[in-house]
Amino acid sequence: MPNAPLAPSFGVEETYFLVDKRSRDLPPQLPEGFLQVARSTFKDSFSQEMFQSLVRLEMVQPNLQELAEVRASLLERRTRLAAIAAEFQLAPLCVGTHPFANWHIQVPSAEPYYQPFFEDQRMIAHRSLICGMRIHVVVPAGIDRVRVMNRVLGWLPLLLALSASSPLWNGRPTGLMSYRQAVCAEWPHKGIPEHFPDEPAYAAYLQWLMASGAIRREGDLGWHIRPSSRFPTLELMAADACPSVEDALCVVALFRALVAWAIEQDDAPPDSLVQRLVLKENYWRAMRFGIHGTYLDTSGEANLSAGAWLARAHACFGERAEAEGDGQGFVRGRHVLRYGSSADRQLLRYRESLQAGLPRQQALVAVVDELIAETCGG
Repeated sequence: MPNAPLAPSFGVEETYFLVDKRSRDLPPQLPEGFLQVARSTFKDSFSQEMFQSLVRLEMVQPNLQELAEVRASLLERRTRLAAIAAEFQLAPLCVGTHPFANWHIQVPSAEPYYQPFFEDQRMIAHRSLICGMRIHVVVPAGIDRVRVMNRVLGWLPLLLALSASSPLWNGRPTGLMSYRQAVCAEWPHKGIPEHFPDEPAYAAYLQWLMASGAIRREGDLGWHIRPSSRFPTLELMAADACPSVEDALCVVALFRALVAWAIEQDDAPPDSLVQRLVLKENYWRAMRFGIHGTYLDTSGEANLSAGAWLARAHACFGERAEAEGDGQGFVRGRHVLRYGSSADRQLLRYRESLQAGLPRQQALVAVVDELIAETCGG
């Protein structure tokens, strides 16, 4: 594509479990020494998540331009976090759900930001022992972020299927490739965004929610995708945390290419009831079957394999993606479709361990070991 406009800048945030190297389980509380060293090392980009065994590495600004910058940033962060964790017999685990941790014994974070969640949502909050990835893509000033959001919504189940990494929960296979999404679905104000024609209508809804006491802060609205309250971005929250950096980069590249394409679609048709129903059905299929699902097209009639859907995405915005340096997203996407997602790898390791005669708990430990190696090895 000659004279392609500069791709929008972007950034990525990841959440990690911290596991005890001896038990491979989540410790209810992290050593204070670890927190001190991590905060000193990562400064304001480090924070505890909802539970004391979860941490998040945030970004200062979504100002990256090249996919290589994201790869270098993620690898460097994971390496530094793993080195600090190792000093305290811990290891980071970047995955949607821990395969066997018991949510009942996890201690809520001491961070004041999260206390209202436990007060308002009770057991729903206590069950939310999950990790995701947040991807920010800058939308230029003067372009309505909600209109752009409406144009990309239909493609998001494909990104979820490629990132799925949470097939195991509380020590057993769930039958879902992304059980994290089932946990998220228990929350109010999460999941598929409501329909709004534009950003002013969305802002009015947000103000009404806060004025009525339905939410306390703008950030409490945790949809799969949303206009960020911190940055001039669209923020993708649908993706599971990816143990493999290359899988994470796949989703990052595809989402940026998708947003860049949608920014230019001024003549896109309005969101329709059929499209909303198709979106809801496709999200369920992505949760349940991941890359092995068949998906409805925009008419709600034809069934597409994940491979055929990725091919349609390439036909739609692949040329632009390649011109802007995001073509690797399609290359890696085809790799995931051929060799399996993280969810597939976890289930395979679990089955092979059982077939080798390991007790169930040891089979789950084998899965965690593989996830640690993948997280720390890139």
